[in-house]
Amino acid sequence: MYFFRMLQNEHIKIYHKSGTWIMVGLMIFILLTFALVSKFILNEGETVAWERQAQAEITQIEERLNNGVALKVERDYLEQELAVLEYRLAENLPPLEPDSLWGFMADTTNLTGIASLFTIVIAASIVANEFSSGTIKLLLIRPVSRGKILLSKYLTIISFAFVMLALMFGLSLILGFLLFGVTEETYAFLTYSNGQVVEQSMISYILSLFGYKSIEIVMISTLAFMISTVFRSSALAIGFSLFLMFTGPQFVQLLSSYDWVKYILFANTNLMQYINGVPMVEGMTMSFSITVLVLYFLLFIVVSWSVFKWRDVAV
Repeated sequence: MYFFRMLQNEHIKIYHKSGTWIMVGLMIFILLTFALVSKFILNEGETVAWERQAQAEITQIEERLNNGVALKVERDYLEQELAVLEYRLAENLPPLEPDSLWGFMADTTNLTGIASLFTIVIAASIVANEFSSGTIKLLLIRPVSRGKILLSKYLTIISFAFVMLALMFGLSLILGFLLFGVTEETYAFLTYSNGQVVEQSMISYILSLFGYKSIEIVMISTLAFMISTVFRSSALAIGFSLFLMFTGPQFVQLLSSYDWVKYILFANTNLMQYINGVPMVEGMTMSFSITVLVLYFLLFIVVSWSVFKWRDVAV
C-alpha cells in the first residue's frame, strides 16, 4: 500500500505542474492545426482515379526491375510493392485516402514524436530534480527501498507516455470523424507477409501503428531516465536524448551498408519496417530487433537501478 501511495504521489507531482498541462495543450493545438491543414489545404487539388494511378506505379516498378536494381533490399521492396498493387487491382480494393477518417488517423501517427518529446522532458527531470532540489533525502528516509522509489518514478513515466498516446489516438479519432466523417467505402490495409499479400482491417492497422510507436517512446524515455539517474542533470538528459532521437535514425540510414549497424538501438526501434517495407539492414528480422530492444532495455534499467541504489546522496 505504501508503494501505491508513492506511485500516486509521483503522478500528483507531475499533473500538478503547470508545465505538464502546457504540454498537453500544445499537443491538442498541434493536432487541431494538423487536422485543419489536412482538411482545407493538403487535400485540395485534382484527384486521379486510384486504378489508373496504381497501374502507372506497376509500370514504373516493372521498368525498374527490368533495368536491374543493384541492392537486394531495394529489389525485395519493389517486388513486394508490385505484389500489393496487383492484388489491390485484382480485388478492387482502393488505397487509403488521406482525406478520410482512417487516412487522417494513420497520418497522425507521424506526430508521435511530440509525445516522445514531452515524455523525455518528464523522464529527464523526474529523478534529476529530486537531487537538485534536495528532496531526494526526504524520499530515502521513508520505509521503502531505493528500488521501489525508482520503480515508482519509472512507472509514472511510462504511464504518462501512454496517456499522451491515448490522448493523441482519441483526439485524432474525434477530429477525423468531425472533419472527414465515415465513408461507405471499405478500406483494407494490405501487407506482404510470408510470400503473400495479407488483408488487415483498418482499426487493427491504426492500433498497431500506435502500438509500434509506443515501443519507440518507451525506449527513448528509458534512455532519458537512465541519463537523468546517472548524471543527475535534466538538461543533459533532455539534450542528449533529443539529439539521439533526431539524429539516430539518420545515422543508421547513412551507415546501413555496414552489417554492424543492425546492433545499434535506432536500427531496431522502428518495427514497422517489417510491416510496411523491408529491413533497414539486410538480414534483420522482427525477432532479432525485439531481442536487441530487450537487451538495450535491460541495460538501461540495470544501470539506472545500480547507480541509484549505491549512490551516496550526501555528496
